[in-house]
Amino acid sequence: MALEKIEPLLIRSLGERQATGTLKGAEHIVTGVIPGTDGFGPRYTLKGYGERGFLRMNSNSYLGLALHEGVIAAETRAVEKFGTGPGAVRFISGTYQPHIDLERKLAAFHRREAALLMSAAYATVMGVLPQFIDEHTLVVSDALNHNCIINAIRLARPAKKAVYGHLDMSELDHILASNAGQAKRVCVVTDGIFSMRGDHAPLDEIKAICERHEQAYDEGILTVVDDSHGVGAFGQSGRGTEEYTDTQSDLLVATLGKALGVNGGYVVSNRSVIDYLRETAPFYIYSNPITPAEAAAAAEALNTLASPAGRQLLDDIRSLAARLRAGLESLGFETIKGEHPIVPVLVRDTAKTAALVQRLFDHDILVAGLNYPVVPKGEEEIRLQVCANHTEKDINHVLQVLQQ
Repeated sequence: MALEKIEPLLIRSLGERQATGTLKGAEHIVTGVIPGTDGFGPRYTLKGYGERGFLRMNSNSYLGLALHEGVIAAETRAVEKFGTGPGAVRFISGTYQPHIDLERKLAAFHRREAALLMSAAYATVMGVLPQFIDEHTLVVSDALNHNCIINAIRLARPAKKAVYGHLDMSELDHILASNAGQAKRVCVVTDGIFSMRGDHAPLDEIKAICERHEQAYDEGILTVVDDSHGVGAFGQSGRGTEEYTDTQSDLLVATLGKALGVNGGYVVSNRSVIDYLRETAPFYIYSNPITPAEAAAAAEALNTLASPAGRQLLDDIRSLAARLRAGLESLGFETIKGEHPIVPVLVRDTAKTAALVQRLFDHDILVAGLNYPVVPKGEEEIRLQVCANHTEKDINHVLQVLQQ
């Protein structure tokens, strides 16, 4: 009966979102994949649109590994051997050999002592950050950090929180200097690649600033990086923002669900840190892991990334992203320079962003329109995402539609 009283409030909230243009609305349902032909990449069919094939420019599967034959075969073999699900949380009976094998591979890939798998990168951030934040901790965060970081900080309830302007290293330096002696520990947390813009955190500068102020805090300064959009898509060998800046963080969180094409999240660090998280992180202890088959598929995706074929995929997305950026600039669109396959088109207006998303959809192109409050007012944009199974013809098609 309580729903009778609360439902009008929920309906009103949805109406307000619709009026301001922030309502996400019904989700498109993918019903099939059409293999690429005639120099074009794959197309996707959607429920309610018949056999129309749509070009996905809004996918995080940067290396195209979700459709990779070897990755699919590895998952198929594992599901036939272990079944479709783990059947329990890790500490009861939900740990399978593919989980252990993948954690070892991830630790080696990131040149760390140990790794810990979780159900998603969002859950990993939510599970990791609060375990290093207490009533004596200052948390310092970039203004454009992902929602998972914001909510993890809220969950942790630190002694104090400070936010520096996006990539503003002088403000970070000032925060650490002005809070000296007021906290025992500092946790500096940032995205590696910022998911809305495709730009990256200068981890080398962040580390240097932290080292300069570390003696002022009894328990030091921890750096935590969520590089979910960077790993597998950025850096010469796909090791993400750490590789690009030649700097290691204290804890690195990333995902298996973007460039690696599967599902799940993980954290890598020193073995003592990972052992501590296994005993304390509720998102690990009380939640089922990814399936054994997903772990096997992710391990094969890592093998592919480390191979010559993987290097070629990385070269392909760099080349295609550069082509798209150059084309947008020649057409007079505002974008952000960089090497990541996220290529934003800054529209800076909610109504115009929605109209451009619709225009692209009418021409069989799927894109993500990012409006307030997902991005700050005045930062509204179209986010284009380049994947390795796109082709030059696909990029040219997008630019031709935008030119019109």
